[in-house]
Amino acid sequence: MSGNGRMKSIIVTRDLRKDYVMGTETVHALAGVDIEILRNEYVSIMGPSGSGKSTLMNMIGCLDSPTSGEYVLNGQAVQDLSDDNLARIRNREIGFVFQTFNLLPRATALHNVELPLIYAGVSSKKRQERAAHALEIVQLADRMDHKPNELSGGQRQRVAIARALVNDPSILLADEPTGNLDSSTSEEIMDVFDALHENGQTVIMVTHEYDIAARSQRVITLVDGKVEAQMSVDYYLARGIKQPTAAPAPAPASAPETAPAPEIAPTRETAPTPPPTTAPMDPPPPEAAPPAPGTPRPLSNPWAPPRTPPLDGGR
Repeated sequence: MSGNGRMKSIIVTRDLRKDYVMGTETVHALAGVDIEILRNEYVSIMGPSGSGKSTLMNMIGCLDSPTSGEYVLNGQAVQDLSDDNLARIRNREIGFVFQTFNLLPRATALHNVELPLIYAGVSSKKRQERAAHALEIVQLADRMDHKPNELSGGQRQRVAIARALVNDPSILLADEPTGNLDSSTSEEIMDVFDALHENGQTVIMVTHEYDIAARSQRVITLVDGKVEAQMSVDYYLARGIKQPTAAPAPAPASAPETAPAPEIAPTRETAPTPPPTTAPMDPPPPEAAPPAPGTPRPLSNPWAPPRTPPLDGGR
């Protein structure tokens, strides 16, 4: 919404629901989602497996229609549109970047980027000009005549990003875009998304990686088909939310206090210490103590934000 200096909303959902009938059961993939995403915002959507991330992405990307609720995309209500109208809006408003690249193996990078323009009915000359420009944006102008098997994984993902940008979409929707890349290449791809956002592109990224989500401005967390939390990434990081890690291995047990000392040969001056005449007592139960600084805080739900401030050791 606009006015009073506020940026305009590009996506608004109200009580968005999606049900799937599985035999005699109904699965509520989305159970009433209310979100608002502003133009030029950079948002990450997170959640555990089965939380509804993929279903929400399909709704936002106009790949599927909701069972009920309202979805407004760039000022137009799209929840009740026909499949043909959804396809037109999808091709005009949304650029998709997928984990698996989805490139035509026998086509050059230039031709792969041209594909959305072919479906849009753009002339051949105009298609090539716009596709070449999109490849320049992702710094692949010198690889436009190469086929996917002649490109690295990072270069193939750049081609996929260029293809998503070639129609000048309102939204760039990325689904786990670094899932098939090593950490170094992932950083390079995320730098591309950062640069696109800095140039005014609205970016929505579905991810399960906390370091990837930390590159965005805001994090939306889904659990069981509902929005459990929405927070700025600064708040997200300040509260110490991070990917759960395996519990550290227990330290080796120290020798019990009642263990006998090493045997020493007796001398004329010193007699050997006689063994204890009473049975050793059971060790006392450990006292409850605050965790040491840096110890990961256990979460009943590691995807949920903390409901109380982190412990600071009483200081």
